[in-house]
Amino acid sequence: MIGAHSVADVRAAEAALMATLPDGALMQRAAAGLAAVCAGVLGGPYGARVALLVGGGDNGGDALWAGARLARRGARVDAVLLRHDRVHTAGMAAFIQAGGRVVSEPGRPSTPDADQAIQRADLVIDGIVGIGGSGGLRPEAARLAEMASAQAGLVVAVDLPSGVEPDSGEVSGPAVRADVTVTFGTHKIALVVDPAAELAGHVEFVDIGLAPYLPEPAVEVLEPADVSVLLPRSGRNSDKYRRGVLGLLAGSTRYRGAAVLAAGAAVQGGAGMVRLAGPSDVTSMVLARWPEIVASADVENTGRVQAWAVGSGLGDDRGEEIAATLESGLPVLVDADALRHLPSPLTSPALLTPHAGELARMVGAQRSDVEARRFHHAREAARRWAATVLLKGSTTLIVGPDGRARANPTGTPALATAGSGDVLAGLAGALLAAGLDPLDAGSVAAYIHGQAGRAAAAAVGAPGASSVLDALPGVLATFVPPPSP
Repeated sequence: MIGAHSVADVRAAEAALMATLPDGALMQRAAAGLAAVCAGVLGGPYGARVALLVGGGDNGGDALWAGARLARRGARVDAVLLRHDRVHTAGMAAFIQAGGRVVSEPGRPSTPDADQAIQRADLVIDGIVGIGGSGGLRPEAARLAEMASAQAGLVVAVDLPSGVEPDSGEVSGPAVRADVTVTFGTHKIALVVDPAAELAGHVEFVDIGLAPYLPEPAVEVLEPADVSVLLPRSGRNSDKYRRGVLGLLAGSTRYRGAAVLAAGAAVQGGAGMVRLAGPSDVTSMVLARWPEIVASADVENTGRVQAWAVGSGLGDDRGEEIAATLESGLPVLVDADALRHLPSPLTSPALLTPHAGELARMVGAQRSDVEARRFHHAREAARRWAATVLLKGSTTLIVGPDGRARANPTGTPALATAGSGDVLAGLAGALLAAGLDPLDAGSVAAYIHGQAGRAAAAAVGAPGASSVLDALPGVLATFVPPPSP
């Protein structure tokens, strides 16, 4: 599992590690890793043009030391200093000794030589600000960063793109857009939470020895091995109840397809049984596609279930049934229109699955503000409803009421299609019924859902939700072996 840590935790870990090392050793580890990644990106540094954007902090020092290493390997390396009066002294001395050139002037970071160095660069190293920065870039730095993105070759950020908010993933002003970010010791929250994560490009991790000094991460990112461990497995003694019985309250005359997709995802996602409560025109359509579904007219007559998934395609006319599921004491997934009926707080284990517009309505904010401050609003909603919140998006966030948080790494534009959320709801509901807690059910479902979207896109180009649903069994089979005979 990949962990992302807060600035305070990173600084404390760095201080503890540096106390055990010779002066400057930690920066040398970071610079060596940065230079190695840059050399690889360039396909070898000899003859390449490299421009450094150098701020006054340790990120600027990392850039200068890495620039010195690249210069010694035959690259032409030019440095644009944002603050001549605050440059890292040892890094600058090493850079000049290696043959690097400073192309800015004191008080004038932007000169014709500096602009030309950036525009002609095969690679620009962004060392403007690091984890101590906030509030976006100042105008001169913003202009240079924009020039690097628009006119230069590849942009490599040091630790994280300059101008993003490290602990929230927010972008409150101009920021660097990197092709590659080289991060040291641990991932930073901004590298896994949008909108900042979108600016990071491909993230390369360099181990500098922080792990023994780091606490539990602020945000986790599942890897394939984690998904394999968390997914339920059937054994010799399994039956439909051990696999989990999901109650499904979904679909309406207007949105009958939502019930078909959610029910199918629950079936294909491993539920031992799915009991659907709904009107006859909905249940008949679902049964025509999924004959293993057990249908009833309403929640009261559904029968024994172990978790509920409610809301997909419901419309606004089944509030009493939604309330009954929320008051059942069973784990419940709440999606789409059912999110309008939430008590505050919830008293049973719950997974809420809004997109940004739905969460904005829930918390009384503008959608644009939710999209700009995704982590903030997801955490606030999780606390308000005492529930796990799965905020859908390009990097879906899953945040528990206890503060635990995960970011999903498998998001794909292929999932931007009507009905995709219904597939996610059915899959996550099946995992709840199988016994996973809401945080695990939501994060595993989001991971598998993203992989299914990618598989569907590889097969058909621009998939619809039905293609994503059809891809689920093949994706799941890569994580869970078939049951033993």
